[in-house]
Amino acid sequence: MPIYEFKCEECGEVFEELVLKPTEEIRCKKCKSPKVTKLMSQVAFKSGSKFVSSAGSACATCKGGSCSSCG
Repeated sequence: MPIYEFKCEECGEVFEELVLKPTEEIRCKKCKSPKVTKLMSQVAFKSGSKFVSSAGSACATCKGGSCSSCG
């Protein structure tokens, strides 16, 4: 499914949106502004029994240093 991450330029809200048509207008979920920027999403893959982030050892949403420290 084409789910993308966006950041609102007005309020700073980061949100995901299912985009079915490339011409579809995306609005912020919080303030409804059309001024949004598509973010580069991280990619993860499964290696054995663990998921590995392509962005390195740290999770995108924390500063813990490894995903095992996220909670």
